[in-house]
Amino acid sequence: MDRTHYRFLSLWALPAPPAAVYAALERVEDYPLWWPQVREVRRTGATAGVVRVRSLLPYDLTFTLRELRRDPAAGVLEAALSGDLRGRARWTLTARGGGTLARYEQTADLDKPLLRRFAAVGRPVFRANHRLMMASGRRGLAAHLETV
Repeated sequence: MDRTHYRFLSLWALPAPPAAVYAALERVEDYPLWWPQVREVRRTGATAGVVRVRSLLPYDLTFTLRELRRDPAAGVLEAALSGDLRGRARWTLTARGGGTLARYEQTADLDKPLLRRFAAVGRPVFRANHRLMMASGRRGLAAHLETV
């Protein structure tokens, strides 16, 4: 088992229609407005940008997002990750009741040397750190959607 490889799945029930959720999620540069752990997003082109995140643990992750798929009709946003993390991230949105179920899937390999060094013992802590970040993101997006 490669302890530097991760697969994450998060499901967010959101109180807004898929089109509104999609509109918020496709504006990655606005994530710091509603997602506290996304500290900075800097566009480097029309379909790419550099993102810096920090959750509960005392380290930043910096990576480049490069758009792979943007399909509003299907409710899909997908990006490649490179930098401290290497892999893919994908949002898939579906209508659910009067709101949206946002499914976030991520595969990532740790490329940051410090994290690779602690991969074996740190794995449960890294996963918990990710869960906390995602829970905060869901709360932040839900609150943001109420104001737009």
